[in-house]
Amino acid sequence: MNRKEKIREYKSTPRPMGVYQIRNCENGRLLVGSSQNLPSIMNRFRMELSMGTCRNRALQNDWNEFGESTFEFETLELLEPLDDSDYNPEDDLEYLLETWLEKLSPYEGKGYNIRSKRQCDS
Repeated sequence: MNRKEKIREYKSTPRPMGVYQIRNCENGRLLVGSSQNLPSIMNRFRMELSMGTCRNRALQNDWNEFGESTFEFETLELLEPLDDSDYNPEDDLEYLLETWLEKLSPYEGKGYNIRSKRQCDS
């Protein structure tokens, strides 16, 4: 298989999507999120945290204090894509994320997530 074929195959292979968490094993705090490309979002967080450029300041501060080995990156739930070319997983991912946020409540002292205005109004 030549390079172009490998690239084409890679681009046509669906990426795992779903809900993830980044867990601080030292203090139990969590960041919960969702993505249409789980490996990519986890790699992005690792890179940003390692470079000190993560936009989530509380997570970055704990990463700096406790070190990389204190954190676990985990998939909480995978979303299987539908065999429909018009399928857009955004609504399904939002539903799964809201379900996990409600279940784990990773806010304030328990986590790194920030409640959205919509969650505060509920």
